[in-house]
Amino acid sequence: MTQSLHPAAQKGFSSAAELYQQVRPSYPQDIVHWLQDQLQLDEKSQVIDLGSGTGKFLPYLQQITKHITAIEPIQEMLAQLQSAYPDVQTLQASSEQLPLSRHSLDAVICAQSFHWFANLETLQQIHHVLKPTGHLALIWNQRDIQVDWVKALADMIAPLEGNTPRYHSGQWKKVFEQQTLFQLDHVQTFQQAHKGTVENVVAKRLLSTSFIAAMPEHEQQQLKAQFEQIVFKYTGKQAQDEIAFPYLTYAYDFKKIDSQ
Repeated sequence: MTQSLHPAAQKGFSSAAELYQQVRPSYPQDIVHWLQDQLQLDEKSQVIDLGSGTGKFLPYLQQITKHITAIEPIQEMLAQLQSAYPDVQTLQASSEQLPLSRHSLDAVICAQSFHWFANLETLQQIHHVLKPTGHLALIWNQRDIQVDWVKALADMIAPLEGNTPRYHSGQWKKVFEQQTLFQLDHVQTFQQAHKGTVENVVAKRLLSTSFIAAMPEHEQQQLKAQFEQIVFKYTGKQAQDEIAFPYLTYAYDFKKIDSQ
């Protein structure tokens, strides 16, 4: 079930599932209106949260519909989701083998996840389970590197990525080339800030990054100290000081191309 997972996802998210749930940012409230207006979702809509992780996006879907299935391959992440959202239906499954009926869904939502499984097999599975008028929505929170200290952190982390799939690499877009399953209909960007202590919303949040969470503990702690030093250098804020970590949220709406 998890054989196709990148090692950084399997190891990092297995060990850091609880940290991920605690320190990752939420999403802008405007994303709910976008889902309603752009994807035409309402209280009758049948949706799946694919690659749902610990369930960070579920509160936004729950404002629209109760007909949600959360699908996540990593057991430790799914356990965090089930603990936080016991009423949500869940499945432990791969994006390449969706155990759902043909033409049964109004939308598939991938929040902070699609770059991990951006392959044709996944697109074919999503196309199969979506209704003819269905939508595939891809959503990512990205650190706003137009801010100097955020850019400094990004520059420090970049050499550690290796071949780990990332949104900002743009590699995930290649799967949409030369295919007749989905057509990009709309892209929207939102701004938000994740507020809390430097230690929690900056240092520990960065430690929850897959390839960092997969590192030995002593290396993680060295990085944590370096993250906090960078923030102090640029802002004068200590680990326990409050800070607003700026994010941009990107939302893509792909409409299903009905082959019938």
